[in-house]
Amino acid sequence: MWQEINYKEDTNDLLVPSITYKINPAEIESIEANSIAQEIGFESGDSIISINGKKPRDLIDYQILISEEILDISVLDKNHEVHNISIEKDQDVNLGINFKDALFDSIKQCNNSCPFCFIDQQPSGKRKSLYIKDDDYRLSFLYGSYLTLTNLQKEDWERIAIQKLSPLFISVHATDPATREKLLKNKKAGVILDQISWFEKNSIQIHAQIVVCPDINDGDILKKSILELAKFYKKTSQTVLSVAIVPVGLTKFRPENDGLKSISPEYAIKTIKQVERMQTYLQTTLGTRFCWLADEWYLIAGLNLPSYKTYENMPQESNGVGSIRTFLKILGEKSNNLPTKIKHPKKVSWIVGKLVYEALIPTVKKLNLIDGFTINLYGLPSIYWGQDQVVTGLLTGEDLIHGLKNKDLGEVIYIPSIMLKLNTDLFLDDKNIKEVENQLNTKIHVLDDSNDIINTLIG
Repeated sequence: MWQEINYKEDTNDLLVPSITYKINPAEIESIEANSIAQEIGFESGDSIISINGKKPRDLIDYQILISEEILDISVLDKNHEVHNISIEKDQDVNLGINFKDALFDSIKQCNNSCPFCFIDQQPSGKRKSLYIKDDDYRLSFLYGSYLTLTNLQKEDWERIAIQKLSPLFISVHATDPATREKLLKNKKAGVILDQISWFEKNSIQIHAQIVVCPDINDGDILKKSILELAKFYKKTSQTVLSVAIVPVGLTKFRPENDGLKSISPEYAIKTIKQVERMQTYLQTTLGTRFCWLADEWYLIAGLNLPSYKTYENMPQESNGVGSIRTFLKILGEKSNNLPTKIKHPKKVSWIVGKLVYEALIPTVKKLNLIDGFTINLYGLPSIYWGQDQVVTGLLTGEDLIHGLKNKDLGEVIYIPSIMLKLNTDLFLDDKNIKEVENQLNTKIHVLDDSNDIINTLIG
């Protein structure tokens, strides 16, 4: 299983096999304006059955298959009629089709029982998608979600090598076999270093993460994990590109007697000092800090975030490593040239998680110097999750209702889009924006882009 995959020159015949098992046709969600698909007459609700005789399993297969200049596409329309369409196009031109789902066959689910899994720390009875434990290497490649590698079959490893699905994002947690098996509660979890060696042989790069659980994978085990992963960052080839060190997050819904401890400010300071010492050592030996602490460590500790340049090329920003530092940098740049006054007086509120509240106070003070403009910053705890220090993305509709009741909110409250399910108005507790607006008797405006946040707030 861990041998290098040798294969011939890439062709679509080799890259996308002929599938014999059942795959749902790929349902189209939308068509881009002025695209080939619009010109031909594809519509939302149509589904692609095959391209040049091959059934795409997912977006990856689809992108490979449409790279041909001549495409014979079998389409199932909304009336369940099949149409065969032939298209001739330039090789690098996309069709302009957006699909309802990224995977056209079934999602690969997690086979571990990690006690710190956020899915298991939720109340029951919410929307089904909140309880899906995805551990799918294709979603890791497409969107940067983390996987453990414990559920991969031989054909999955072969596909990763043949299609060069790189980089992948791997939840390592510990390189020590016994510790990783204990954390994941899976006897297959102890071969992680063998798996990373396989990635190295097959020229697949990865980003790693370690969720630190006090007294389990911290201290000497954390040090060992970082140093063993650093061995895969060489001058000639870099397999492990970065490591994110993330604090375990615990909610009031977690199982009893799970053996986990929450992160205290004192513990956060201790871990920061340990990892920063290792960063200094790795910077000297590898030419990179290689491992980075998630922003939450510094916020829990009550310390200032590191400077922007220390994050190098921000390799783990999507994992909360440097994301707040980037946010503050953008806010700082946008607030350098503020107007002295605005034409129409305006009073608004800006809602964030309590954990980031202190970091945003300087920006709010600057904004409140504008004549005619008043902004109230509210940093809320989460009564829903039972967390006092909570990140903004975990705030729920219930948290807003409970935390803002009878507060001076002004004419509108602003919330970042990370509080909501993607492309919907649903919070994590299934409350929608309208419900929260009715309870608070105010309007909610969603902030989509940190680059435009200052302009949006001022109006």
